[in-house]
Amino acid sequence: MERTEISDLGEFGLIGLMTKELTHQQPSTLRGVGDDGAVLDPMGKRVVVSTDMLCEGIHFDLSYVPLKHLGYKAVVVNLSDICAMNAMPTQVVVGLGLSNRFSVEAVEELYAGIRLACEVYKVDLVGGDTTTTGSGLTLAVTAMGLVEPDAVVGRDGAGDGDLLVVSGDLGAAYMGLQILEREKNVFQAAPTAQPELEDFSYLLERQLKPEARVDVIREVGDLGLRPTSMIDISDGLASEVLHLGTSSGVGFKVYEDKLPIDPKVYDTAREFNLDPTLCMLSGGEDYELLFTIKQDDYEKVRNHPKLTVIGHSVAAPDAFTLVTKNGPEVPLKAQGWDGLKGRSEDQPTT
Repeated sequence: MERTEISDLGEFGLIGLMTKELTHQQPSTLRGVGDDGAVLDPMGKRVVVSTDMLCEGIHFDLSYVPLKHLGYKAVVVNLSDICAMNAMPTQVVVGLGLSNRFSVEAVEELYAGIRLACEVYKVDLVGGDTTTTGSGLTLAVTAMGLVEPDAVVGRDGAGDGDLLVVSGDLGAAYMGLQILEREKNVFQAAPTAQPELEDFSYLLERQLKPEARVDVIREVGDLGLRPTSMIDISDGLASEVLHLGTSSGVGFKVYEDKLPIDPKVYDTAREFNLDPTLCMLSGGEDYELLFTIKQDDYEKVRNHPKLTVIGHSVAAPDAFTLVTKNGPEVPLKAQGWDGLKGRSEDQPTT
């Protein structure tokens, strides 16, 4: 494949190449790429803004993460933060730091994933920046969304006795990462070995191509539910439960036997000699939504195929416990990802 150096195009040539096919899908986008700033119309709603940065060697490993998948994921993880405020995502801005390792073709592949995410979620790419870095690849994505003024949900609204609800299932992204790391180690030891990935498509997709739960936000609205607090699960369930409790001034009791897990996650965790429950609690990168509701709304979520009640809040603000399958309660500890420290010493183990 022919390689085109970015220096052959220059910054503005590269930006023109990446943005030449952009079209607007949101009525709130008045001006996008092409001016010094985007112009947006909040249309009488509240604007929600969130930013995430992804750095090579810290947040992703290009030895097994395809650039198109990386571009898609970089957008989606930011849209998930918008959903966690009960808002609908509308626009994104992308900042890109590139070393001379990367060709124009590599950047085109990365942006193919970015554009695909924008198409899937009907959001507009309205601006950004590119710069040279000494090494590696850095992605910084800012996402924006809109929500009705009376529908904003933060982390700080849970009250005593509220039910704790989670969407989807947990632990799949973490186990997908374990599969990828295992195959990387096998390849480094034996470069001619063929990767064994056929049986793990669901786990790999959850790691490489997560989805933001825009569908859950829509269905929660259709059900007439008003979450009292909400967060997305990026750093692990236990960590996010503590975030909700700390912000709301309550504790939480989580029931191990209620935690939703896909059978493939359970079986793969056992294959790796990992505790499936600890993988669900501490694995991270599920990008499911975790929220609280009033007990009066229980019937609205009971038997819902996408939602599971996994616990409830308690009045004591420092009481965070896991009720195990055998009955005893144990302290619920945050053992997931810390963006400044890297993975904690207490990662999922047997």
